[in-house]
Amino acid sequence: MPDTCPSGARLQEATEFLSGHPKIEAIDIVLLDSNGIGRGKIIRRHELEALYRNGRHLPISILGLDVVGEDVDDTGLIWDTGDGDLRAWPVPGSLVAQHGTMPPRAELLLSQYHLDGTPMLSDPRHALRNQIDAMAALNLHPAAAFELEFFLLDPERDSAGQVQPACDVLDGRKSHKTEVYSVDHLIGMQPLFSDIYAAAALAGITAETLISEYAPGQYELTLHYRTDIMQAADDLVRLKRIVRAQARRHGVVACFMAKPLADYAGSGMHLHVSLCDENGNNTLAEEADAGLTETLRHAIGGMLSTISESMLVFAPHANSWRRFANQSYAPVAPTWGVNNRSVAVRVPAGSRSARRVEHRMSGVDANPYLVGATVLAGMRKGITEQIAPGAETTGNGYDADSTQALPRDWNAAIAAAQASTFLKDALGEEMHRTFTAVKAAEYARVARTIPDVDYDLYLHTI
Repeated sequence: MPDTCPSGARLQEATEFLSGHPKIEAIDIVLLDSNGIGRGKIIRRHELEALYRNGRHLPISILGLDVVGEDVDDTGLIWDTGDGDLRAWPVPGSLVAQHGTMPPRAELLLSQYHLDGTPMLSDPRHALRNQIDAMAALNLHPAAAFELEFFLLDPERDSAGQVQPACDVLDGRKSHKTEVYSVDHLIGMQPLFSDIYAAAALAGITAETLISEYAPGQYELTLHYRTDIMQAADDLVRLKRIVRAQARRHGVVACFMAKPLADYAGSGMHLHVSLCDENGNNTLAEEADAGLTETLRHAIGGMLSTISESMLVFAPHANSWRRFANQSYAPVAPTWGVNNRSVAVRVPAGSRSARRVEHRMSGVDANPYLVGATVLAGMRKGITEQIAPGAETTGNGYDADSTQALPRDWNAAIAAAQASTFLKDALGEEMHRTFTAVKAAEYARVARTIPDVDYDLYLHTI
């Protein structure tokens, strides 16, 4: 029997981990679906090596679930297949101990394959892998990092039934102020963030700068730049799980909705990307005073030209669309600029040798694997077709004219995604079918649900 599996993981990883962690009793095995939600099981210690040898049978329907975990028949992954089992295999290097679990547990990421060992292409990881490989064919290798914005909320609603910022875990102090960039404000959550940093380190994730963001109870954690964009996406999904778990241990709620507070800014998931050649040289870096490279300009042009038909990936839920508002630090048009936070695609200030591009459209509720795949596909299209980015936006990007309009709402974004040949190429046909079917089913669920605002406006009035 070979000591490697279709994913490239080796049995030795499991054997050495168990030897080095004798107190671990169980392992969370996690497969990410189209919404980026972790699905899977908790296995016992003695089952781990068998998983590396033989994989683990999981139903194909796991990748055809909506946001609440119900089957979506139109994905073709449920009854069309008899809901048969596929085989999930470990993601190499993803077996890590978890911080603060009792009894001690570990976590392992999985990727889904057919029984013959070929990739199951409704797995979001495979969509990103295909775009990484397509970039490699151009001798371009994307390095990247995601930014994680989120809210810490009180488990109890306020008197009006609305969510409210969490009290400080240090001493119970409460603030309803924006507190943007306040260092003193961060102190009240320091015990929680100390546990988050410890858990991230145990998982091999370098979580870096902590920021009090632009809304009450909103924070940002930045992640260390990775030479592999797949690793950057893994970091993001694992850090979300860490933040949620550690917040719960401290009695508060970590919220990754794009827009939980109506009157304040929402939470983004900005993606920073640079493109290296086979020797690790940054192809986006320009010579002194030479201006932006043609590779960078064309990459921006490709991203901008495909944003409208890709918006469902960047804003995949009903709540996602509440984030887009003027002067909210969420872009509202396909614009670009240098050192400008009001645009969709930003070239950050800083060293020319470390030049990168920041894609600012996605909410924190988006799936980072699909975001990465879509952004890379847009960059590749721009580079191969030499698409010009158009005029740079200077000053207030919310006042900028754009020749390309974004979809007006979630339903329009679903229709645009369903019709998009670009998005089908970016995600692959199977992932595109699965993702758009799930989103259409979720839209139908929301559309038939009567919200509280209807009762507030009409119950006693009409």
